[in-house]
Amino acid sequence: MSLDDDQANATRHSLIGRLADWQDQARWQEFFDTYWRLIYSVARRAGLSDAEAHDVVQETVLAVARNVGKYDRQSGSFKSWLLQMARWRIVDQYRKRMPESPASDSSEPERETATMDRIPAAEGDVPLEQAWDDEWRTQTLRAALERVKRQVKPAHYQIFDCAVVKQWAASRIASELRVNIAQVYLIKHRLSGLLKKELKVVEAGL
Repeated sequence: MSLDDDQANATRHSLIGRLADWQDQARWQEFFDTYWRLIYSVARRAGLSDAEAHDVVQETVLAVARNVGKYDRQSGSFKSWLLQMARWRIVDQYRKRMPESPASDSSEPERETATMDRIPAAEGDVPLEQAWDDEWRTQTLRAALERVKRQVKPAHYQIFDCAVVKQWAASRIASELRVNIAQVYLIKHRLSGLLKKELKVVEAGL
């Protein structure tokens, strides 16, 4: 599903501006709720443990708080900027695993960089940027679906989930949920439109 990138970037820039207010606890909570799973998932895909990944989330949010005033959308997208914040926190976790070594050992930084440029995966090595893009799409969809779920009747969301997420045939949904097949098509159409709207909201960073 395509998004209006210009509108999304403008809205997200507005969010970053509001994060500069440390007293806006509601906005910071909204930021955390939107992005923590993304950061956590990428950290896990980078080979970190559950505890290490949670540390990366915490340290990344703190890094955003410390550096939000320096963010300039003219120098790059928020998506890339947040990746860089997370990347260095992941590197920090790998550095903590390493025994202390003499400062003169120049191979250590090179080895750390090589480690973080490639993420172990079942299918082979995956670049960090690709993992970030994959998780960005996954978490954006997940957040949008949660927003849709909160706005509709549980029975209607169940039909939508079966039709769109699970990809069941309309006839199967009608049979198993004991609803009219016309209702299946109607709910799928209506909630698909709502999902597109919520995807734009989530992608814009709220």
